[in-house]
Amino acid sequence: MDMNTAAETLKSSERASIRRYTYDELIAEMAETNQPHELWDGELIMAPAPFFSHQKIALRFYRTLDDWVTPRDLGEVVASPIDMVLSPHRAVQPDVAFIAKERLNIIDRAIMGPVDLAAEVISLGGRNRDRIEKRDLYEQYGVKEYWIIDPEPQTVEVLHMVNSRYELAMRSGPGATAASRLLPGFEVKVDWLFHGR
Repeated sequence: MDMNTAAETLKSSERASIRRYTYDELIAEMAETNQPHELWDGELIMAPAPFFSHQKIALRFYRTLDDWVTPRDLGEVVASPIDMVLSPHRAVQPDVAFIAKERLNIIDRAIMGPVDLAAEVISLGGRNRDRIEKRDLYEQYGVKEYWIIDPEPQTVEVLHMVNSRYELAMRSGPGATAASRLLPGFEVKVDWLFHGR
């Protein structure tokens, strides 16, 4: 057996030995925590706490969205950590989530189903997960609008669901404003998200 084959066999056996949870098993066996964690095909993925700048950006978005949604009585806005349970083996934690008033019945101990709008602030090392894996996951489960907030190029992308597929509604950079199609009239200044001004 050559070295590459041996390494692949070892990786395969390591993957096979990883504990696979259902969401119900996870909450039964683990204590409540603020530690970021997600369930991907039953595998528990834990990450370090987000950087300070990541949290500032996420909370600015949360405040702006909540301040817009609440007086209009449109639904609920929540910031991570909160589980969004999409299947028995799949639970993720969007940085910010909006659930429309007519769908508030999906809120229980966690959010039991796809939210209407999810926002993710891309973190170092999380680019692939937020841009590709979560994008595909949110599209698959019917999250109607997905905001990708990227601190490196300082851009905000708004993806909107059209015929069960995401379309790029807009990509906004410094000096511009990002706007929702799902919530007409909701806008966020890109400079405010990244710099607080």
